[in-house]
Amino acid sequence: MKITSGRVMMSAALLVVAGFLVGLVVSGRLDLTAPSVAAVDDTQPDTAAAAADVAAPAMQPAGLPDLSAIAERALDVSVNISSTSLVRVPVDPFFAPFFGNRVQRSQSLGSGVIVSPDGYILTNTHVVGNQPETLRVTLGDGQERPARLIGTDQISDLAVIKIDETGLPTIPWGDSSRLRVAEWVLAVGNPFQLSGTVTLGIVSTVSRAVGAYQDFIQTDAAINPGNSGGALINARGELVGINTMIYSETGGYQGIGFAIPSNTARQIMAELIEHGYVTWGSIGRMTLVGIDANRAQRYGLPSTGAWVQSIARSASAYRAGLEPGDLITAINGQSIASVEDLDRVIVRQKVGSTVTLSVIKEDGRRVELRVPVEPRRSEPR
Repeated sequence: MKITSGRVMMSAALLVVAGFLVGLVVSGRLDLTAPSVAAVDDTQPDTAAAAADVAAPAMQPAGLPDLSAIAERALDVSVNISSTSLVRVPVDPFFAPFFGNRVQRSQSLGSGVIVSPDGYILTNTHVVGNQPETLRVTLGDGQERPARLIGTDQISDLAVIKIDETGLPTIPWGDSSRLRVAEWVLAVGNPFQLSGTVTLGIVSTVSRAVGAYQDFIQTDAAINPGNSGGALINARGELVGINTMIYSETGGYQGIGFAIPSNTARQIMAELIEHGYVTWGSIGRMTLVGIDANRAQRYGLPSTGAWVQSIARSASAYRAGLEPGDLITAINGQSIASVEDLDRVIVRQKVGSTVTLSVIKEDGRRVELRVPVEPRRSEPR
């Protein structure tokens, strides 16, 4: 009887322990599974370490590139540019005969890039202002120098200035035609007078049509007022663009900035240094407007193209037969949807060459006009 009672008590105790152990397994507090192959096995350190080394690259997420050394070199060639412009302020017509037009001084601040050891600096035309004698450059080390204007170009918005220094740091030119979407870039400049600022982003689009150009680099690297004329640098530390403008509804950064590609900037810079101006293609002075739906319906014309509102008699296009009321639908066989499309093609034509305009005359006739390309340039100041 005692033996039976003891056995019962022992069985009961075993059941309690077993239930407790099962509860631990179910609740996850007791791990009865075999050790994972990714865990370190103290009895086989060499094999486990090798397995960990092989697995690590596949398991670790890719990190951002370390661009600190590149940024430091870019800051060395970045400068702050200040200048003064004279701006005419409108006067109430009643007081104009007594006081005339009022002129106000406007301070301009922007950025630039040192492109040669002997002091040539590339920037934007709108940064240098219209009073070249007021140009001042602040170098990366804080030293300030007077600068002289070498040349400006209104169409590309590029300008070259120079300071009397030698042995200045530079960075290599990059080939902007090799840029790829999502490639890392740094924007360097002086936004809001905050000198030596570097922002990181990617190339959003390698060729964006804006104004007379169709090859702006679009980037989401933060570009703000004051960044104009600054450098756009790739992850190899090469100059791939000149920051020029932003798209913004507030006046500040919204993730859409534009830079002139380095291949274009380098070519224009060479002309500015040699001549002080850049020669572009033209077919004469005229006023072109887009063709709206009402005008197209009234005259039975296509809804795309460039409609000639007026044209100078001295224009090569006028001498070739282009008249007010004509609609230009294509140039060199390439259809145009707007006035900007036409202008982008013409400015790139070699002076002395000939372009073919596809035109619909007012009476509905379709003609082809061969027009000589004339020079159009921004005169040196």
